[in-house]
Amino acid sequence: MIVQRVINKFCGQSLTTNVRNSLSIFSVRLKHDNNDLDQHRKKVMGRGLPEKKPLPGVKSIILVASGKGGVGKTTTAVNLACAMKVIEPDKEIGLLDADVFGPSVPLMMNISGEPMLNDENLIEPLLNYGVKCMSMGLLVSGENAVVWRGLMVMQALDRLTRHVAWGPLDCLVVDTPPGTGDTHLSLAQNLPIDGALVVTTPQSAALQVTKRGVNMLEKLKVPIIGLVENMSHAMCPKCGTKNFIFGNETKKTAEQMGLDIIESFEVDSNMSECINSGKPAIYALPDSIHAEKYRQVANKVFKYIANKDNKETKAKEQ
Repeated sequence: MIVQRVINKFCGQSLTTNVRNSLSIFSVRLKHDNNDLDQHRKKVMGRGLPEKKPLPGVKSIILVASGKGGVGKTTTAVNLACAMKVIEPDKEIGLLDADVFGPSVPLMMNISGEPMLNDENLIEPLLNYGVKCMSMGLLVSGENAVVWRGLMVMQALDRLTRHVAWGPLDCLVVDTPPGTGDTHLSLAQNLPIDGALVVTTPQSAALQVTKRGVNMLEKLKVPIIGLVENMSHAMCPKCGTKNFIFGNETKKTAEQMGLDIIESFEVDSNMSECINSGKPAIYALPDSIHAEKYRQVANKVFKYIANKDNKETKAKEQ
């Protein structure tokens, strides 16, 4: 009635029947309670969400994520994919660099050159160390900056996922960018993600952002396998004492979030050389403690996937 009086004041009493009907509907809507509004929002949002479809020929998808940048996420993704191939040579492993703006996988995996198209007009991923790789860095010159809005990023992700001849793959490791943005939403809403490893460092700033990243994954209903802690400590070369130069709060933060620390990696200058040379530690330093820990992470991911598959099989049987 308030709306009617306002319009009548400015437009007179000559409201058409259609306008009166619209006002009547509007006045009814004003009487809806919060439950009705919540139901309406869910219905609208449900219509807008895309349907999750598996990638042809890809059995499992594992995300490597972090809220904070510069915590060694890509190093973890690269060495995880290579370690999975090393401990299970018969398994087919893929590595997707989903960081459209700052792709680093080509450097760390020592791959370059423009990918070819096959007879089905799909991009053939490049192969190195037995791992199939795809990255925006292979499609755009390294000197050119990608300056795109969200819609273009989502279109690029669609091309990197559904327009690539990934199959057959037992597992696709996806290196995601920092933050909680379009990339993560697109991946989680379009692909059936089996689980995620969250990478962090012990600094308070990194751990605070890690909490946001974990919160994002939980909202997107992506199962979290656990935390990987980089730069956990530095070893004194003379006495072998552990020096927690960046703090020692990761364990406490993990307990607060109800997550396990899958593995902790100490600071090692040799890792920088591995990154720059394009030879992952799992191959460049096979006898190092870092290589052994990456193999352990790979084993835990394989076990996680197997347990998840067994649970899904039993659920279908029931």
